[in-house]
Amino acid sequence: MAPQVIESIGRLKDFVDREVGVSDWLTVTQDRIAIFSEATEDRQWIHVDTERARRESPYGTTIAHGFLTLSLISHLMKQAIDIQKVRMGVNYGLNRVRFPSPVPAGSRIRARVALQSTKEIAGGCEATFAITIERDGSDKPCCVAEWVVCLYS
Repeated sequence: MAPQVIESIGRLKDFVDREVGVSDWLTVTQDRIAIFSEATEDRQWIHVDTERARRESPYGTTIAHGFLTLSLISHLMKQAIDIQKVRMGVNYGLNRVRFPSPVPAGSRIRARVALQSTKEIAGGCEATFAITIERDGSDKPCCVAEWVVCLYS
């Protein structure tokens, strides 16, 4: 799926209160989960012990860390929208994050990106995006977040 092209930061305001784009599907593999576990020192069995998770987990398999799902927003966002003439983008933070459902290993996820608001700042724009990460085959999102990004032209 091709990203929604937005010609410039100035045109971003035309997309407020609208879904701007949807990313491609991404498979969250056990290898990705294990690498994230090592990088974050979070090696809880629910993420890394496939045998124990099969026996004891209510999901029947390992699940991705919520923070892994959250960290994929940047990658998924690039697939959903392409804001042109941006010199630099800076992650300003998150206003709200929830993980309503798990991401079992091997699941496919994608992001739906809506623009909540824009605000002029020196040299650019502060944009707040509503990100909903869906899991293929699930009615419930696995992550919802308000992401604030400063974009500079």
